[in-house]
Amino acid sequence: MDDPHPAWVALAMVLAERPRSAWKLLKRHGSPEAVLRASPEELAAAGLRPDEAAEITSGRARERAARELERLRKRGATVLTFESAAFPAGLREVFDPPLALYVAGDPGVLAGPAVGVVGARRPTAYGRAVAEKLAGDLARRGLVVVSGLARGIDATAHWGALREGGRTVAVLGSGLDTVYPRENRGLAAKIAAAGGAVMTEQPLGAEPAGFHFPLRNRLISGLSLGLVVVEAAERSGSLITAKLALEQGREVMAVPGPVTSPLCRGTHGLLRAGAAVVESWVDVAEALPAPWRDELLAEREEESRSRAAEADLSPQERRVRDLVPPDAEVLIDDLAEAAEISIAELLAVLLSLELKGLVAAGPGKTYRRRL
Repeated sequence: MDDPHPAWVALAMVLAERPRSAWKLLKRHGSPEAVLRASPEELAAAGLRPDEAAEITSGRARERAARELERLRKRGATVLTFESAAFPAGLREVFDPPLALYVAGDPGVLAGPAVGVVGARRPTAYGRAVAEKLAGDLARRGLVVVSGLARGIDATAHWGALREGGRTVAVLGSGLDTVYPRENRGLAAKIAAAGGAVMTEQPLGAEPAGFHFPLRNRLISGLSLGLVVVEAAERSGSLITAKLALEQGREVMAVPGPVTSPLCRGTHGLLRAGAAVVESWVDVAEALPAPWRDELLAEREEESRSRAAEADLSPQERRVRDLVPPDAEVLIDDLAEAAEISIAELLAVLLSLELKGLVAAGPGKTYRRRL
């Protein structure tokens, strides 16, 4: 676990639901330590409630923080405070940033290039299919898929990334031990185990109160280079996230759908307001800032060349290519035996495959598949 300063955690716990008040105090006093030493009068003047001020001045905030850190340590969780070097750069830019983040899984994934995918909690089959494919395509190309672990599109996006062997981040509106909704607790565990992360600014024991979710939404958009909305009604939490993304300078994108569907009124409203149209992962890549846009589009060109080359293969070339493993090198003698052709004939086939960019020669008369 990271080595967080307990004073940051103490202040974060007292004001987990009011980060704006916490930052006002920090601006006035200069550091969490100074806030914890402030007088009741100073805290009251800064707008703290009597119970909040009493928790700080009595020392109970420090005691709670010590217990919290121990409980998190036993859970194998990571704590990132705002002063931590590993605190996500994107979240430093959001309004009223969290003072502390509690992370299950790999906190390093929070620094990766990410795209948010959010949408309706009761999506149509069309919405689910689009969200799963889009998240899978993005994850397969190295982008982190960020969502809120909610029912519907959020959960579908997480699953889509996992099924392609990619990484995904779930941002909670509750504590790490009170994952909501309950049916997605298994999904949360899979996300953490697969190299992703489950993250929250709420302390252990925090319930999924309704007002936690607008706070949660600013973290989803803040972690992401861009946000894709897949199905959203006219009044929708996903539209709140889209508004936050715009305020944070992130690209907002939306998936069009049937004009007769109430779940597409919100997304179509975003499109009328200038959101980028998303029909595939390529549209997302084109909307991202450099250098990620350029890298992804270069990969797309390589994929297109590979598909064109594969379409041109003779039956013998296809058979040899399929015998060359994508993740290891194979000796030419072993390959000839498997293909049941002579070395001379095999060399001619391999040369053709090399020219088409489908295999590469290695040391010691070995070959491996390029794509």
